[in-house]
Amino acid sequence: MSTERQIAVVGLGYVGLPIAVYFGRVQKVIGFDVNAKRIDELKKGVDRNHDLPVEELTNTKVEYTMDAARLKDADFVIVTVPTPVDDANRPDLTPLLKASTTVGRNLKKGAIVVYESTVYPGATEEDCVPVLEKESGMKCGVDFKVGYSPERINPGDHEHTFTKITKVVSGMDAETLEIVAAMYSSVVKAGVYKASSIKVAESAKVIENTQRDLNISLVNELSVIFHRMGIDTHDVLAAAGTKWNFLKFQPGLVGGHCIGVDPYYLTHKAEKMGYIPQVILAGRRINDGMGRFVARELTKEMLRMGNVNFQGVKPMVTILGLTFKENVSDIRNTKVTDIIAELKTFGFDVQVADPLAYPEEAVHEYGLSLTPLDQLKPAAAVVMAVSHEEYKKEGWALPVRLLQGGKGVVADLKNTLPREKTPAGVSLWRL
Repeated sequence: MSTERQIAVVGLGYVGLPIAVYFGRVQKVIGFDVNAKRIDELKKGVDRNHDLPVEELTNTKVEYTMDAARLKDADFVIVTVPTPVDDANRPDLTPLLKASTTVGRNLKKGAIVVYESTVYPGATEEDCVPVLEKESGMKCGVDFKVGYSPERINPGDHEHTFTKITKVVSGMDAETLEIVAAMYSSVVKAGVYKASSIKVAESAKVIENTQRDLNISLVNELSVIFHRMGIDTHDVLAAAGTKWNFLKFQPGLVGGHCIGVDPYYLTHKAEKMGYIPQVILAGRRINDGMGRFVARELTKEMLRMGNVNFQGVKPMVTILGLTFKENVSDIRNTKVTDIIAELKTFGFDVQVADPLAYPEEAVHEYGLSLTPLDQLKPAAAVVMAVSHEEYKKEGWALPVRLLQGGKGVVADLKNTLPREKTPAGVSLWRL
């Protein structure tokens, strides 16, 4: 099957950029994004997400552009824009539909449009295709075709990269499926899996993260239970993990733009079909409540230790890490903010540091000012919220020097500090 098609990638974020760059190693690619700053940085070989080094950005045949008219030259268009949820946890297809509008207005006859954004089953054909038809004045299945290939990019993971992960592909008909499969096979060394339909591929993507969300919600609920019993959750998991088929998930905050969001796309579609999901939404409620749980337990631990006094100056709590996971700069849907908000309702002052998050984004998204490590005030407690490599290298020395007099409570949410080396005068709390 021929792969001689002009590729365009719409959306150059965590997903789109690696796709454009890897395809750009074997052929010319049009990389389109509406963010002027992003395009300017990429032209200079700078990836603010730190996923691709300069040599990878420059050693590729990608034309970075904001000119939507360039899409008219493409006959294989890959759409990789965000699919968030709104404040009520309802799917927000605005970025996807705007991208479809742009693609539709510049759609070449005979082109194939492949969506990679995570959606609910049916979104490609029921929501996106009508926009493409309206804006292009063409008929899907006659003048152009569509496919779907769920993204599996894991931000910050330099082992499971785009070419090393099996790519699920689908098409609206057999011919389209073969073309889509051939195109991705030209760069994805791990191979492709041909899904039987677009809806199957959409469903496969959304349940991948739903399954992980539910598994984490189970250990999070176990953590809540074991804390009430005075049992260390990690000791229990270590013991249970000696069984050959025990799934080794860890408790923690579940944020970001995938695991904490995707299940709501599935439950939304299920509710529209007349079914109210029970297990999935229960898991979401547990995971969405973990930030408040951490704040409450941290407060109890500080009161037990007797190192806080609400008379006069507010006690200070230092939060280390704001991004949604370690070693990335992305703060979208981070659950660290839930800890901060809850602590403030209890009357604490909170200061936040993060070596990777962009200060302007923290202010814009959450109204939070980031403080450099060397400017942090001594605190009654330190929350190791995100296990950035920079933090892990320092070990216990980091939180201890940030505590008032080297004494206080340290909440280690990622279980990175060795419990047996807990310094004198420090109370270690972990999920």
